[in-house]
Amino acid sequence: MIDAVGLTGTFLVVLAYYLLQLERTHPQSLSYNMINLVGAALLLVSLCFKFNLASFVIEIFWIGASLIGLWKYWRRSGIAN
Repeated sequence: MIDAVGLTGTFLVVLAYYLLQLERTHPQSLSYNMINLVGAALLLVSLCFKFNLASFVIEIFWIGASLIGLWKYWRRSGIAN
């Protein structure tokens, strides 16, 4: 079950990048940042059961970057005001 969670996270992170390369999403869009955030969070959950320090650290940074992107999105759209 934990592997399925991690694989789903991997799929989502790769999907976001793939959609970006196909110009089907924009790096400042809500969907791109949400897909990245959920993917990284799922990977982080799986790492809590099968720990790998390097992967854990990169997922923390990936989540942070996604949260920054979401915060900027909400500021632009007036939701955070």
